[in-house]
Amino acid sequence: MRIGITYDLKVEGAPQPGEPDDFQEEFDSPATIEAIAKVLRGLGHEVEKLGDGRELLERLLARPPEFVFNFAEGQGISRSREARVPAVLEMLGIPYSGSDPLTLAVTLDKDCAKRLVQSTGGAIPGGLLAQPCRDGSWLLGADASANFDSLAAGLPYPVIVKPAWEGSSKGIRQKCLVDRPAELRAVLDSVGRDHRQPVLVEEFIRGDELTVGVVGNDPPQIIGIMRVIPTTATDRFIYSLEVKRDYENRVRYDCPAQLSAAATAAVGQAALTAYRALGCRDVARLDFRLRDGIPYFLEVNPLPGLNPETSDLVILARLSGCSYPQLIGAILQSALERVA
Repeated sequence: MRIGITYDLKVEGAPQPGEPDDFQEEFDSPATIEAIAKVLRGLGHEVEKLGDGRELLERLLARPPEFVFNFAEGQGISRSREARVPAVLEMLGIPYSGSDPLTLAVTLDKDCAKRLVQSTGGAIPGGLLAQPCRDGSWLLGADASANFDSLAAGLPYPVIVKPAWEGSSKGIRQKCLVDRPAELRAVLDSVGRDHRQPVLVEEFIRGDELTVGVVGNDPPQIIGIMRVIPTTATDRFIYSLEVKRDYENRVRYDCPAQLSAAATAAVGQAALTAYRALGCRDVARLDFRLRDGIPYFLEVNPLPGLNPETSDLVILARLSGCSYPQLIGAILQSALERVA
């Protein structure tokens, strides 16, 4: 089979003026793209690297592949940017791996994804969505007449402040843990200035940081539950961008996560329920915080990183006994069975 790979490539060099230093955090290196291509070739397929944007469109029109292995994140800050490539592929009638445009749009919007998971009975952290206003102020929640200071005072501190439409911990720094209402506006201003989008203000759940890998469709299968443990004990741990960039020194990974049987079952059920509720297909990685035996849904990544050394899903799979070629092969097989 002739398989095309869609992706967004990291560009070497410093950020452009006005861009934060994490603006390419979701994008991939040539080494990651080649690692995936190597696995696909090893399975007997012809592989073409398609990229994204105008170049992708030209290649799809000139010589459409039989199938696309998609992990393009999309450029810019639109909350639907991850949905663009699947939407184009559907318009051209080209089958592809991974979730459809609606799921990719819904899951990139953290607030929307949380509300959908909550509608199925899933636990989510309390909080509000903060919308930037033209005059530089912030609207907390949906009521334009509500007083910012009053709403800020009623939040369940400490809270985490994070961009609403990002992945890969973009915009989530140590400074984003806010303890008092008086500190909130300055952090909102900082995150909003860097990422130019609404900002989620979310209850900080003290407890185990967990990520769950799921592959497949009918039925989806959990390939592992991984606990992320800080090397320096603290009850204020955030799996922030600073930590992820220095993960070998800052955390250790416990997989399979050493949890009670009841907690393991609860996390697994919560992950599968969210996966189905959000319409995920073929693969996803879901993040939770576990407090008092209850898994609180944080977010899902239906385009999880596939760096063969550093991506959480790959680390989780490896610790669970699933090699990199087996992981890529399982994702591809799930998609091919689905579109057959």
